[in-house]
Amino acid sequence: MEILKVVLMIIFAIDCIALTIIILMQEGKQAGLGTIGGMADTYWGQNKGRSMEGALVKSTKFLAILFIVLAAVLNMQVFA
Repeated sequence: MEILKVVLMIIFAIDCIALTIIILMQEGKQAGLGTIGGMADTYWGQNKGRSMEGALVKSTKFLAILFIVLAAVLNMQVFA
């Protein structure tokens, strides 16, 4: 069980570093000012999910879920 705990802690540390880097790579949300000028209907607004920003958002969600799951598993008393 000790080996499993060490492996999970290494994965957890890598996840923390990757999550921090991906969050810092994302652009700010500009507080919704683009919708005032009608910019929400532009090509960029419609295809945002396929862009680099969309990929960063998806990977942030995945890494955040992995972070929560690993934190819960490592906090269990099984490894004590």
